[in-house]
Amino acid sequence: MEILICPGMHPPALTDAFLSKLSLGNCQVFPSDRFPVYSPRHLLDFFSPQDAVLIIAFSAGVVGAIAAARIWQRQGIRIAALIAIDGWGVPLFGEFPIHRVSHDHFTHWSSLMMGGNATHFYADPPVEHLMLWQSPTTVKGIVKPSNAVVTAATFISEIISEIVEHYKLD
Repeated sequence: MEILICPGMHPPALTDAFLSKLSLGNCQVFPSDRFPVYSPRHLLDFFSPQDAVLIIAFSAGVVGAIAAARIWQRQGIRIAALIAIDGWGVPLFGEFPIHRVSHDHFTHWSSLMMGGNATHFYADPPVEHLMLWQSPTTVKGIVKPSNAVVTAATFISEIISEIVEHYKLD
């Protein structure tokens, strides 16, 4: 299984910080400093998944990621899941697990009608938008529907572990 990272429109150092906080192993990172992250065409040109993929996207990267995921799925690529971090206002519908991670309760609540069909996380207390990406280990919050209290990094890591384990058994 491949792990694809679709950052937002921010300095690459923030993505480096995100990756340093999570144990993702071998992953591919879209060069958001050279191409528009919100463009599915650019993601499709850059990434060439061969089997199953897990996509982790942030902010504007969620726009390109959901569109690319749906296209890849129609092409026969298995989408293990999409973890959409602060993709507020982005419709997230698909035939694969979509997890939303939000920087506050309002963003979580107001995004629910825009899709996302799996577990969700929102920061409590609220944090600045970029904190989710830059410092997920320091952002505490609530997992829905279980109401568990964990960090954003723990939530994301648990999803990744479950998916990796599932694909080992497949």
